[in-house]
Amino acid sequence: MVERSPKVSSGLSRLGGPRRLRVVTYNVHKCRGLDRQVRPERIAEVLRGLDADVIALQEVLSGNPKNGTARHDQVGAIAAELGGYEFCFGENRLLGDGSSYGNAVLSRFSIIRWAHYDVSHRRKERRGCLRADLRLTAGADGNRVLHIFNVHLGTGFLERRHQGPKLLSERILRHAALSGPRIVLGDFNEWVRGLTTRLLSAALESADLEAFTRRRRTYPGVLPLMHLDHVYHDRSVHLENFTIHRSRTALVASDHLPLVADFVLE
Repeated sequence: MVERSPKVSSGLSRLGGPRRLRVVTYNVHKCRGLDRQVRPERIAEVLRGLDADVIALQEVLSGNPKNGTARHDQVGAIAAELGGYEFCFGENRLLGDGSSYGNAVLSRFSIIRWAHYDVSHRRKERRGCLRADLRLTAGADGNRVLHIFNVHLGTGFLERRHQGPKLLSERILRHAALSGPRIVLGDFNEWVRGLTTRLLSAALESADLEAFTRRRRTYPGVLPLMHLDHVYHDRSVHLENFTIHRSRTALVASDHLPLVADFVLE
């Protein structure tokens, strides 16, 4: 586990809104669209129209200006385009050009701390879970903390059977330091009801996309065949609406489409 302080995008502002909360999960595929162009600003355009309070990104790059990879800093570029977000990044692996590949959380709320957990299995591709602890600054929720878990699991069936229990362990989702409600979301790569789905559904509420949209499949965006992207949440967080965002830009920007969840905090 790696624990760090958050980075801040330019133009950061604190959210002083009501108890409603919009959360988006989006696998951006390294910002490479179906037209093969790598355009972080296009991902930012999709997200700007969603006006989310919290954004969980998977398969995104982060660069370090000190080693000459600033041009690959997709997280920083997206945050700068949007404005008003703090962000944190969890590295799953280091690429040959010096940039990092992993998950990111962008938040209009203050990120008071974050931690990255390695949930890889054996010699499979490195996978991670990024936890961001958000201080809710609005009204009666002034001292309340919300825990966001941004997950990207493996594609192998046996791989996920090991990753599911890791997520539900006392090291991650059942960590003793957690004091507020949890929202767990991301690309679980589980298109059938496997062990990870059963474990998370038993411990948390599973957001039912079909109940709101009459659709269950989310991937690929142009012609959905599988349900890979999921959202789970504590029962103290009420899911008010849950949709797939489909627009011309979103259909080209990545092979996934953003999922948009609107919550009300009890």
